[in-house]
Amino acid sequence: MKDSEQETRIRRLTFAGLIVTLGIVYGDIGTSPLYTLKAIVLWGYDNYNELLIYGGLSAIFWTLTLQTTLKYIIITLRADNKGEGGIFALYALIRKRPLFVVIITMLGGSALLADGVLTPSITVTASVEGMKLINPGFPVIPVVLIIFGLLFFIQQFGTNYIGRWFGPAIVIWFLMLGVLGLSQLIKYPMILKAVNPVYAFRFLTEYPGGFILLGAVFLCTTGAEALYSDLGHCGRKNIRISWIFVKTALLLNYFGQGAWLLMNETSSSDINPFYSVMPRWFLLPGIIISTGAAIVASQAIISGSYTLLGEAVSLNFWPKIRVLHPTMVRNQVYLPFVNWFLWIACSFAVVFFGNSSNMEAAYGLAITITMLTTTLLLVYYFNQKGVNHRLIFL
Repeated sequence: MKDSEQETRIRRLTFAGLIVTLGIVYGDIGTSPLYTLKAIVLWGYDNYNELLIYGGLSAIFWTLTLQTTLKYIIITLRADNKGEGGIFALYALIRKRPLFVVIITMLGGSALLADGVLTPSITVTASVEGMKLINPGFPVIPVVLIIFGLLFFIQQFGTNYIGRWFGPAIVIWFLMLGVLGLSQLIKYPMILKAVNPVYAFRFLTEYPGGFILLGAVFLCTTGAEALYSDLGHCGRKNIRISWIFVKTALLLNYFGQGAWLLMNETSSSDINPFYSVMPRWFLLPGIIISTGAAIVASQAIISGSYTLLGEAVSLNFWPKIRVLHPTMVRNQVYLPFVNWFLWIACSFAVVFFGNSSNMEAAYGLAITITMLTTTLLLVYYFNQKGVNHRLIFL
């Protein structure tokens, strides 16, 4: 009874609900500045010019505006199944389920599980890689594997206690993003002209390989699916209101990174503008905060993977597996098989790819497949209801 009351309080539009929402929903998309602009610079370094930066930033701005804000925050959150969201909840809403709907749902669920592997891998690795700026010989991969070992080991005991700190930790993270970005934006305010969609259009049509670079641009909207999947945990109003703060912090940081890139000549394609905007004295605290945010994002996606597989079992998409409740919280589950699978898969991904840059293409593919499958199911669902939502295709 207490758990039900607590869940209801969280889903109400309150200050506490907004803080909890930041920790549960926005860890994934919140850590995207760690690698998004870095990926754009890396992929387009052979033709490095102002259009790459202005066009890339413009594409990021309009992706966050059209894809994340309009499609997910405004439209997709309306398709809830008794307050629950996510691709399997959407599937449950569809009355007639032909074979292609089943296939699309299974493909989307698989891509989401791949996201559960790649999100911890790329975010934790990208954050720890910042230590190489202080010590070039820093052992990134062993440290990441140790973090994974601790993170997945504690899952069996439940994360109720440490989960209380996720919201405040992510608030600190977003405040840091905003302040660091603003510090560079003040120095080069001309970067704001990237808001003009003409730059995004020129980026796609004039820049060599610009359309292919969209894969790197889409990294900025990683975690958008979590907005929908976590609808039942946080509530529609909390997600929508907190997004205003999140989007502001993200855009400030992206534009700050872009300003730094235009003010400083880059001598290497492997540069990470996220760490470059930090003052030298703040580098170590910044790396620690980044790693903490990456762990919060990883925890959110791990918990989401448990829920995802639990829903797959209930819909007969997956064989029955052991489900444990490590705490008294009703919705907090622990699936031993999924936990050990993710631990092994994340560790293998880090060792196999070697660094965060090598993971970006695979991550972008998983994100694209997830969004595409959700879009197709939404269109089918709204058509069944007789609602025409062409904007979903954005």
